[in-house]
Amino acid sequence: MAMISVSDARERLSEAIDTAQTEAVHLERYGRPAAVMISPERYEKLMEAYEDAEDIKAYDDAMAEEGSNIPWEQLKAELGWT
Repeated sequence: MAMISVSDARERLSEAIDTAQTEAVHLERYGRPAAVMISPERYEKLMEAYEDAEDIKAYDDAMAEEGSNIPWEQLKAELGWT
């Protein structure tokens, strides 16, 4: 993990981008975290993982709902899968 101030990043943007290809570059403003720069590939992987986690949560929430359940065989028949 690399850390760099925003003002240094402005002066050495190309170098910061190169570093972000292999590791996260944490940008600080006034000594506090301001942003993180990562490669497009890493961003895509993170977004896919985030979306998968959202899907799992939605599934868990649906399974936790109370009420009557539809038997699997009935659902398959209603969907025309049998």
